[in-house]
Amino acid sequence: MDQLTDLKAILHSHRANLYYLEHCRVMQKDGRVLYLTEATKQNLYYNIPIANTTVILLGTGTSITQAAMRMLAQAGVLVGFCGGGGTPLLMATEIEWMTPQSEYRPTQYLQGWLSFWFDEKERFAAGVHIQQARIEYLQMVWSKDRDLKNEGFCLEDSDLQSALIRYQDRLGAATKHADLLLTEAELTKSLYKYIVNTIDFGDFKRQRESTDKANVFLNHGNYLAYGLAATTLWVLGIPHGFAVMHGKTRRGALVFDIADLIKDAIVLPWAFICAKENATEQEFRQQCLLAFTQHKSLEYMFDQVKELALLGEPEEDVVL
Repeated sequence: MDQLTDLKAILHSHRANLYYLEHCRVMQKDGRVLYLTEATKQNLYYNIPIANTTVILLGTGTSITQAAMRMLAQAGVLVGFCGGGGTPLLMATEIEWMTPQSEYRPTQYLQGWLSFWFDEKERFAAGVHIQQARIEYLQMVWSKDRDLKNEGFCLEDSDLQSALIRYQDRLGAATKHADLLLTEAELTKSLYKYIVNTIDFGDFKRQRESTDKANVFLNHGNYLAYGLAATTLWVLGIPHGFAVMHGKTRRGALVFDIADLIKDAIVLPWAFICAKENATEQEFRQQCLLAFTQHKSLEYMFDQVKELALLGEPEEDVVL
C-alpha cells in the first residue's frame, strides 16, 4: 500500500483528533508533520498523527510550511486559519478553509444531495428528517451520559417529555420551512428552561452579544459544532450553500442545519454547567470535545448526511 493510501486508511467519520494550535510553527520533518513551540531554553517538537486527524485550526501566531501542507493534503486533513481560541465570530474574523485538491474525490453524495434539493417538497422533508434526528440524538446522549445524569438530567422528567412530545407533534403538522424554524425556536426555549431549572442556574436570557459566561460558552460551543458540520460536508463533497432549512441565501446555511443534530444534546447542557462552575473557555472547549468524542458526534453527522444524500440507494465502496 503506497503512502497516499496509507494516509487515507481511516475514514474521517472515525478519526479521533481535531487540533487547535497557536503560537507555533507547523512543519514536515523526517516524513512526519510536527508543530514547533519555542520555550525559554529549547524548542519543543510535537508530532501530529495526520492519518487520524480530521481538522487542524491555526490560531494566533502560527505559520505552516509548504511541505507540511502537502502531507496534510495527502492525508485529507482540513486546515483552517482562525482567531484566538478557535472561535472566529468572537474574534471578529472569518475562518478560511484550505481543502486538498484532487480530481478523484467521489461525487456520489453531492449528486445524491442535488437529486432532491431542487424539489421544494423533498427539501422540506430533508429538513424535517434532520430535526427528528436531532431529538433522537439528544435522547440517546442524555439517556447514557453519566455526567449529565449526575447533574440531574433525566429523560423521564415530565416537563422535558412534554416539550419533546409537543415538538414531535408540531414537526408532524409543519407544512413549510417557516414552521420548522418556529418549532425549532420553541424547542430551544423549552430546553433552556429545563436546563436552567435542573442545575439551578438562575436567571438567563439568550443574547449572542452578551459577555456573561453562559452566552459566551453557547457561542463558543456552537462554533465547535459548526466545525464538525463543515468537516462532514467538506469530506462528502457537499457545498455549504445547499441548505434544507436555514435558507437558500446564506452561503454556510447547510453547516447550521447539520450542526443542529448535536448542539442541543451536548453544547446546551455543558455551556450552562461550565458557566455555573465558573470554568474557563479552555475547560469548556475540552469538555465539549470530550463529549463529541464519547458520543460519536462526527460519526452521527456523517451517517445522517449520507442517509439523506443516498435516499435509499446502496452506498458505493468509496474511500473518503
